[in-house]
Amino acid sequence: MSAVLEPARPPGAAPLGAGFADDPYPTYRAWREAGPVLWSEDFFGGAWLVSRHAEVAQVLRDPRLSARRTGGWVMQDDDDRRELAGFQRLFARALLFLDEPEHGRVHELLYAALRPAALQRLVPCIDRTIDELLDAADTGRGFDFMSAVARPLPARVIAQLLGVPGSAHAEITAWSEDLSAFLGALRPTRVQARRAQISLLAMARCVEDLLATRRHAPGDDLIGLLLQAEARGELHDRAELLAQCVMLLFAGYETTRNLLGNGVQALLSHPAQWQRLQAEPQLIAAALRELLRYESPVQYTGRRVATDCVLHGQPVRRGDLVIALIGAANRDPRQHDRPDELDIARPPRPSLAFGTGPHVCIGAALTMLEGEALLRRLLERRPDLRLRDAAPRWSGSPLYRGLAALHVG
Repeated sequence: MSAVLEPARPPGAAPLGAGFADDPYPTYRAWREAGPVLWSEDFFGGAWLVSRHAEVAQVLRDPRLSARRTGGWVMQDDDDRRELAGFQRLFARALLFLDEPEHGRVHELLYAALRPAALQRLVPCIDRTIDELLDAADTGRGFDFMSAVARPLPARVIAQLLGVPGSAHAEITAWSEDLSAFLGALRPTRVQARRAQISLLAMARCVEDLLATRRHAPGDDLIGLLLQAEARGELHDRAELLAQCVMLLFAGYETTRNLLGNGVQALLSHPAQWQRLQAEPQLIAAALRELLRYESPVQYTGRRVATDCVLHGQPVRRGDLVIALIGAANRDPRQHDRPDELDIARPPRPSLAFGTGPHVCIGAALTMLEGEALLRRLLERRPDLRLRDAAPRWSGSPLYRGLAALHVG
């Protein structure tokens, strides 16, 4: 039986300002200083915010907090339950929203194809794709790095990994944009949910067509391994298989495109860091880790309280939403010296850009592989690259920190 908690007056977080999505860091600083757990009405109608590094890391490992949180998010009333049932059925089966024991079972199956050694076969494809994109974009007149490179590169790579036809690259991007708009809204509208459902189900149909052609000759790539797992009964049904493939298509695109754009913008806006990387290319891996910390592509994740408990001194109730602010934790001075400075040679200390605990990002190795390849090719081909935008043009999503455009030349 759950313990009976004494009522507590929730400490309130400073409200979000108009420019929060463009520059959340002053707000994050105020929240970290105000306390370990704060209540905010700005997130999904009410949620507990955790912004300090140590506390965020503990939240992401806390077995009292559940990753299952899609029901009330997707379907807020009876009309939604009728109209968005297909969205919810598929969405809720994705690895990101599973608890144990389902999470461990599905994670093990996916990781077999996403471990660093298994991804090495993609390196020639990644290098070739980067060169093709730069050849097409770099005409001497400047170009938008986001539309020319950062968006198409991860779409093509994740399609290659899953065996999705090249004709679907543009569709993957468009579908992902609709899902990103829904996931990134602090109070999603019904219109956003409907568009996300249309795109998610379109992704599922694309994957189903692929599965049908591969069923009798699965192969040893990711789709093949999942089909073999389904045949052995390790994936419980077709919806579970589809959910993993669809969310990999989305996640493999969204996080990586924001890392690529944020990373190039940060380096070019800190010329001394860009010049140091040119002089010391052996720092590429360290630079990527710092870029992930400095401008984390995913700024927060959520958990539902599974049982009444006390979270870092604050009583919380079963069903409450907890927001773990990764972007705030990665700028916490308790964890990182000079956290608001970019330093590609920063002594290594763990950041939470890919999360931690059971739900650590399963695609981290693929994201790093693409990031390292891109930086290496830019250093070789365009060490003279410069920003042409006077100021960053952020997408405006509080969840996915990324750029709408990045003009370089």
